[in-house]
Amino acid sequence: MDDKIAHYGDALYEAWKNAAAIGPLIAQDASLTITDAYRIQQRMIARRLEATGERIIGKKIGVTSQVVMQMLDVHQPDFGMLTSGMVYDHGAALDVRPLIAPKAEGEIAFILKRDLTGPGVTLADALAATELVVPCIEVVDSRIRDWKISIQDTVADNASSGLIVLGDNAVSPRGLDLALVGMTLEKNGEVVATGAGAAALGHPANAVAWLANTLGALEIPLKAGEVILSGSLAAMVPVGAGDCLSISLGSIGSVSARFI
Repeated sequence: MDDKIAHYGDALYEAWKNAAAIGPLIAQDASLTITDAYRIQQRMIARRLEATGERIIGKKIGVTSQVVMQMLDVHQPDFGMLTSGMVYDHGAALDVRPLIAPKAEGEIAFILKRDLTGPGVTLADALAATELVVPCIEVVDSRIRDWKISIQDTVADNASSGLIVLGDNAVSPRGLDLALVGMTLEKNGEVVATGAGAAALGHPANAVAWLANTLGALEIPLKAGEVILSGSLAAMVPVGAGDCLSISLGSIGSVSARFI
């Protein structure tokens, strides 16, 4: 089994490095479990960190909204690791050449002020551990060809992580009802998606609590200072060179990026 984990983890790392998609893992080995997939993810990320010198700066929750579950035919949340090389600032120009089939999402990012370790973490605990919330564009990408993914495929592929763009405005979550925060996503000046905080498991902090509890079972904490992406608030939007994207999240602020 360890050989199989290494084989698939290395294959996904090479797919990321070369921007060349591979076939679904589950089609190659139908016996792969979600536990196997997370071990493959760990191998892929270890290879990336070793090769690039990047570090883990946070974590992401994926497949939290019903519309994304339906788009991908994946029906439970997952998580992945965020590395320092994935993060860009508001207004950044993003090179699409290292990506395979990028799609963009609008999200609320949480920045923690203290560690958060499950099990037993509640929505209130997640909010209390949060210092700031930030508008975020997540550019997801799949090393699995044509996005033909099962839950095992996307988990192994680091929850289809690509790049993230963080807004330059951050606010305290206290006094905000994050479930009611509205989101508007514009592509090239046209509104292409709208949503609200409630799309992420009913409340974005529910998603953070889910992640803390899921990782707690693996004895992995969410750490003070980490960036936690709470999940897409609307459908994913394909992006490519020449596109400009902007996201407005009401009182939390806005964030934009262009693709080159």
